[in-house]
Amino acid sequence: METKTIQVNKEYDLICVGAGIMSATLALLTKLLKPESKILILERLEDVALESSAAWNNAGTGHSALCELNYTPQKEDGSVDISKAISICNQFETSKQFWSYLVSKDLLGAPESFIVNVPHHSWVTGVDNADYLEKRYEAMRSHFMFENIQFTREISKMKEWFPLMMKEREQDEVMAASRIDRGCEVNYGELTRKLFNILESEYGISVQCNEEVEDVDPERPNEWSVKVKNTKTDQVRHLDAHHVFIGAGGGSLLLLQKVEIHEKEGYGGFPVSGEWLICKNQQIIDQHHAKVYSKAGLGDPPMSVPHLDTRFINGKRELLFGPFAGFSPKFLKEGSYLDLFKSIKRDNLSPMLGAFWHNLPLTEYLVKQVAMSFEDRMDDLRKFVKDADSKDWELKVAGQRVQIIKKDEFEGGKLEFGTEVISSKDGSITCLLGASPGASTAVPIMLEVLEKAFPELAKDPAYKAKLKEIVPSYAAEVTEETFNKNLQFVEDQLNLTKNAST
Repeated sequence: METKTIQVNKEYDLICVGAGIMSATLALLTKLLKPESKILILERLEDVALESSAAWNNAGTGHSALCELNYTPQKEDGSVDISKAISICNQFETSKQFWSYLVSKDLLGAPESFIVNVPHHSWVTGVDNADYLEKRYEAMRSHFMFENIQFTREISKMKEWFPLMMKEREQDEVMAASRIDRGCEVNYGELTRKLFNILESEYGISVQCNEEVEDVDPERPNEWSVKVKNTKTDQVRHLDAHHVFIGAGGGSLLLLQKVEIHEKEGYGGFPVSGEWLICKNQQIIDQHHAKVYSKAGLGDPPMSVPHLDTRFINGKRELLFGPFAGFSPKFLKEGSYLDLFKSIKRDNLSPMLGAFWHNLPLTEYLVKQVAMSFEDRMDDLRKFVKDADSKDWELKVAGQRVQIIKKDEFEGGKLEFGTEVISSKDGSITCLLGASPGASTAVPIMLEVLEKAFPELAKDPAYKAKLKEIVPSYAAEVTEETFNKNLQFVEDQLNLTKNAST
C-alpha cells in the first residue's frame, strides 16, 4: 500500500515519544510549571502503559533499597557500603512526594488504587550470608533513612513476618532476615493511566495512539522535525518541536540512533526478557503479605535477584516469584525480532563486542535460564516455599528490558544495569536508556530531563518555588528533619500508615 504523507505545520514545545510512566511524569511536571506549554504525546500501541509500565511487566516494587541487597555491596574489608541505597531511597521518596502532591490537590484519586503498604524483607540462608545481612543491618540502622529496620536470625520471628516461607523449616537451618515496614507495592500501569487522565481532564492533552515515530531530524536552530506514521492508516505527518523526549522503553535506542547528535555515539543495548511464576491458589496467596528479596547466585547479574512478592493488581491480591530471565532479540515485548541486529552500528560495534567478552558469565546465565523447564523453576521457588505444589502455579511472560552498553576506556564496552539520560548539548532532545530501578525513580529522572530541556525553570525563582511546592526535597539537602517531615506527609496523603494486608 502506498504511504500517504501529510505535512502538518504544527509546532510544539515538547513532544514525548512513548506513553509510559516517564512521558506521563515529564508532561505533567511541565504543564504544572508552564501551563501554556504545547505538548504532544505519541504512542505506537493502541493504549498507554502497555509495555514496561504495565503491572505484569515489572515487579511492582517501590525500589527504595529497603530490601534489594545488590544496592548494598560488601567491600573487601568486610564492611557494607550503603551509599547507593541512600541515593536510591531518596529517589523513590522524591517520586512519592510528587504523587502525594497530586493527591493533596484532588488530582490523582484514591491512592490505594495504585500504591499500598507491603513490608519489605531481605532473606538469606547460610552462615556467610547471614553474617553479611547482619552487617548490612548495622550499617543501615545507623542512617536515619533506615533506622526502623529490624533483623533476626530466629525462625519464630520469620514465621511472624512471612509464615508461608517458614513451613517445614528445621530449627537448625541457618538463615537471617531483615524487615522495614514502610515498603510499598506499586501498580505502575494504573498510576501511569491516572497521570495521563490528569493531563487530559485538566489540560486537554490526549495521548495519540497508533502513532509510531520513525525519525527525528534537526529543522531550524533549536527545533526538531518529528516524522510520525499512523500504524492503522499509514499516513505520515511531520511535526515541529522545540524539545523532544524519547521515553519509549526498550525502543528508545533504535530511535536515538537516528537522531543527529554526537552524544548518541557508542551506545548499544542488550535485551533481556523475563518470566514470573504466578500463584493460582487464593488460599496460598492469602498466607503471604510481604516482598521478600534474597541474594543473586554467585556470578549472576543483579537482575537475577529472586523474590517472592505480594502484588495488588486490578483490585486483586496476587503472589509472584521470580524473575526468570530469557533471551529475545526484541527490544520491546511488542517489538521486532530484528531489533538487536538493527541496533548494531559502526560506532557501537566495539563497545558491544567488549561488553559481550567481559560478560560471558551473563551469557552463560541466560543460556541456563532459557534451558530451564517448568519444574526447574518450581525447584527454585521451593527454596522459598518448601511445599510449593506445581499445580498451584503457572508461568507468565513479563516485560522486555534493554540494558545499556556504553564505551569503556579499559574494556572497550561496559554493560550497565541502571538508567541514563542522553541529551544533546543544548538539551533540546533527551532520551532515557536503561531499565533499573526504572519506574520507581520516574520523578527524579524526569526532573533531570526537565533541567536539561528547560534550564530556565531551574534558574527562575518563581519556577523553583513551584517545584519546591510540588517536590519539597527538590534541590535541597536531605536532613533527618526534612526526610521525616516529607515522609510523614507522604504517608498521610497516600494512606500508607495502614497495612494493606486484606
